[in-house]
Parts: sequence; C-alpha cells; structure tokens
Amino acid sequence: MVAIEGHQRHMPTAVRRALEEAGVLIQDINGVAFTRGPGIGGCLSVGSNAAKTLAAALGKPLVGVHHMQAHALTSLLTSPIDEGPEFPFLTLLISGGHTLLVLATSYSSFRILANTVDESIGRTYDKVARMLKMPWGTKGPAASLEEFCRRDLEGPNVPEIQPFTVPMPGKLAFSFSGLHSAVERYISNYEVFLTQDHRIVLGRAFQDAAARQLCTKLVQCHSMLLRRGIDVRHVVVSGGVASNSFLRARLREALGKHSPEQKISLVFPPPELCTDNAVMVGWASIYRFLAGDYDDYSVELRSKWSIETLPDIRSINPSMAC
Repeated sequence: MVAIEGHQRHMPTAVRRALEEAGVLIQDINGVAFTRGPGIGGCLSVGSNAAKTLAAALGKPLVGVHHMQAHALTSLLTSPIDEGPEFPFLTLLISGGHTLLVLATSYSSFRILANTVDESIGRTYDKVARMLKMPWGTKGPAASLEEFCRRDLEGPNVPEIQPFTVPMPGKLAFSFSGLHSAVERYISNYEVFLTQDHRIVLGRAFQDAAARQLCTKLVQCHSMLLRRGIDVRHVVVSGGVASNSFLRARLREALGKHSPEQKISLVFPPPELCTDNAVMVGWASIYRFLAGDYDDYSVELRSKWSIETLPDIRSINPSMAC
C-alpha cells in the first residue's frame, strides 16, 4: 500500500515536471507509453490509468511496454553509437524483482536462458542489508550495503568468514534464498549482535558470494552460446542492482578472464537509468509507435508477463528516428 500511495501522490507532479523540463505542451506530444507489466498490480495500475486517461483525452496513441524489455534496451539509447550493443547480445537483468539471463536478437525478440528458482538478487540484497542493521538513509538498503562494505575496519580482531558457496554448480539457473539464509544463520550463531567491523566483513562476504554467482552463471551462459554457434560480443547489464559498482567491477574481471583474446564488451546504462525510470519506457516504446502498433485504451495490465511472448517486430530501428 505504501508504494501504491506513493505512486498516486507523485503521478500528477511527475507528469507536470516532465512536460516543463522537456519544454513542450501536452497537446504537442505524439503518444503515451506506460509500463504494462510485469510488476505489482496496484503500482502498475496507477501508471496505466494515468496513461490511458491522457491518451484518450488527447486522442493520442497508447503503447504498453514490457518492464524487462525496457531495461534490456536502455543501453541502446545511452551508449555512444560506436560502443553500443549489437544484436544478438546477452542481457543480465538484475533487480528487486528479477534475476535473468536473456538473449536479445531484436528490439522485441528475447529468449530466457537462465532465471532464479527462488528470489531475486535485489530482494536478497535488501534482506541482508536489513539483517545487518546498517543505516541506509535515502539510498535504500541495497545501495547502502555496498557503501557500508567500503568502510575501513577499525579494530584488529575481526573474524575470518569462509566464502559462501555458489549454488547449483553446472546448472544454468540462479538461486539467492540460500545465500540470504546462510547470512541469517551466521548472525543467529552469536548471542550478541555483531560489531560494526564484524558486520562489514560479513557484508563483504555476502557481496563476494553474490558476485561469484553472477559471474559464474554469466560465463557458463556465454560458453553455452558459443557451443551453439551463437557469437555474442556484447553483454548488457541492467536493472536496479546494475548500479552496484562492486558487481560491475567483478563482472568486467570475469569476462576478461573468460575471453582474453576475443573481447566481450560489457555495457551498462548510467547508474541513474539502471533503476526504474520513464526514459527507458519511452525509448522501448518507440519501435512500436514507428510501426503504428498501438494498444487499445482498454488494454489490461499483465503483472506476470514473460519477455519471451512479445510480438516480434524486426523491421523498425528506433535509433534511426532519433
């Protein structure tokens, strides 16, 4: 309810600011795009209702966008032309709701190669941050955990923590519930709450395990594609967790070791466009607007929606219109 109420409270201001900062009148817009799914139904409905109302009142076309597709395509907008990803590319989507490895072969054609069998990496980050009871201010728990782990240790006697294991070795799938449970069990073994130094070391051990899992599965996935004759030269990492600089560095290191001779470019959107944002939704809608592929004003939300089920429209290149 808190998230839904927040969406409702800020929606009118967000629409007004978008128009003011773009320097356009509402009558001048060409269409309205919104996140159709997947996501929390109540939150999706706030954006959906606003978009449908605006589009219908103005007589403008409406396009509902797939949330994960928008994340996957952001780097096509934000990267320099000579550095942007080229199809087919591999996408690692890491957020509070998803942990996916997806092969993108066009703006609208995606194949899921790996998924989480339990909870997402973003949800696990949030849970562990709360377990460690660190101050997180306005940044949110996951971002604060990364910052907390960068602090210097103050005391000399800090216990050594054995590395947490990567689950399901050899299987192309993610699992983070076991890691979050391992941290929880570790904390419960102590009768008193951990010192700050102890929590920093435990947070680092958690981040290391999360990074090793992402790196291991990414390298495994790329190797599988090579065996199938699919030459992938770009890996796009997007979603809210992709703003984590520690994970970015570890992924770069892993790909460098995996393919030292044949460079694999690792592409990230700017950190401010890794989390959910209107820019990525507008960009992901352009190819459908250009194709005249609009949604009816009565289109329904899809809180569960596989990225593999999108209609494939290959003939339109949004970047040619920008």
